[in-house]
Amino acid sequence: MDFDKNSEIGYMTALELREAYASGKLSSVEVTTAVLERIAEVNPALNAFTVVMAEEALRDAAKADKQRREGHNAPLLGVPVTIKDAYDVAGIKTEMGSKWLSATNPVAKTDNVVVERLREAGAVVLGKTTTSELAWSGLSWSPLTGVTHNPWAKGLNAGASSAGAGVSSAAGFGPLHLGSDGGGSIRMPAHFCGIFGLKPTYGRVPHVPVSNNDYATHIGPMTRTVADSALMLRIMSGPHHLDHTSCEAPPADYLALLETSMKGKRIALSLDLDHARVDPDVEAAIRKAAAIFSELGAHVEEVATPWGPKGKDVARFLWAAKEARRADILKEWEPQMGADFVACLHAGANYTSAEFLNQRQSKYEYIAEMQEFLEGWDFLLTPSASVAAFPPQQMRPDHWPQHEWDWMAWAEFSYPFNLSGNPASSVPCGFDANGLPIGLQIVGRRFDDLGVLQASAAFEAAHPVYRQRPSFDSFR
Repeated sequence: MDFDKNSEIGYMTALELREAYASGKLSSVEVTTAVLERIAEVNPALNAFTVVMAEEALRDAAKADKQRREGHNAPLLGVPVTIKDAYDVAGIKTEMGSKWLSATNPVAKTDNVVVERLREAGAVVLGKTTTSELAWSGLSWSPLTGVTHNPWAKGLNAGASSAGAGVSSAAGFGPLHLGSDGGGSIRMPAHFCGIFGLKPTYGRVPHVPVSNNDYATHIGPMTRTVADSALMLRIMSGPHHLDHTSCEAPPADYLALLETSMKGKRIALSLDLDHARVDPDVEAAIRKAAAIFSELGAHVEEVATPWGPKGKDVARFLWAAKEARRADILKEWEPQMGADFVACLHAGANYTSAEFLNQRQSKYEYIAEMQEFLEGWDFLLTPSASVAAFPPQQMRPDHWPQHEWDWMAWAEFSYPFNLSGNPASSVPCGFDANGLPIGLQIVGRRFDDLGVLQASAAFEAAHPVYRQRPSFDSFR
């Protein structure tokens, strides 16, 4: 197996591809062919795709080349993109790692709104990427597709639910990958796979249909570089009439405004949100990352976050409650569902409406206290997750206490900002003693997606961990 063939094209950024197309050094067909060949060579070991749309992708690439010759241009003309298998692509069934949906969902007749926007910008869709079962957990495994392997180490968690997107980015399957995040599902794969991921402000990117989990799910980009995410985010963003929660304001030109100084920025640092357990290697990497911001001229202060522990029980209650809406499928489908997902579903099945409303009130109080805190800072730094990669068919690493469904113990830093809707990124900042990636989370005030991108880009420029690629030694 030749893991290196076509890797240079596969690892080119969207901005590099645009330059190569403009200069005539590469064509869209050449790039798409190279990336598809790399996927064919490498993906059998990683399992990042539910379907590869090779024929359609090559047809669209040829169309992009023709449009370019005719003088047409678009921001993503001929640039490859993958789509998380939670969003419709016309002609393909959306299965979300679920045997139930695989059996009952029809083939999609139309593209999801965000897929439409990417195609209108000229993107070439390569295929659909794997998720955890019904996108319920942060573990890169499902009963339908099996394990999606971390490209840095076979058999370890790649993060989820945007598992295949994170792996595809790290493995050089093209530059742009569509993810979504309801409790960390962009930031966790970014952390485990050593890539960049952004969960934008809630409503920045329209979610059609509106997600039925109390406005916690955000669509966002997953890329190797911050600049590529800035480019992708602007294309996906903007209001849509079918998402009544989408932001009215048009997006900023994130890419053009990306470079700015961190001098004088006030940055809070929390290593545990006053309650989370964190492995020593992760803590050390985050401290070093915070020191880099200090070197860039920011004022960084380690702070208390008294609001932090107040979200723990709320998040678990609401997580189980949202899964319990599927209780009616258990009778027929429980034997074909993951035991962890079933346990979570059972945990929420007997909640009352009064309990739900009381917990929702606690959520709003938690968010208000959090927002008061965040208004006093430009950014908050935390770990993206508490641990490096571990086997994905268990809830927690071996050295942590186990639980039948609560994987959130090592993800205490992600769900708070789903509940609140704040923008948050995960940018690679280092590695643990075993060479596994660690991500730094950068949280901004609501609607300051540009600020989070700018801070991420400044850190990336000062500490370009993203340039390191998986060796695939454990797969050979």
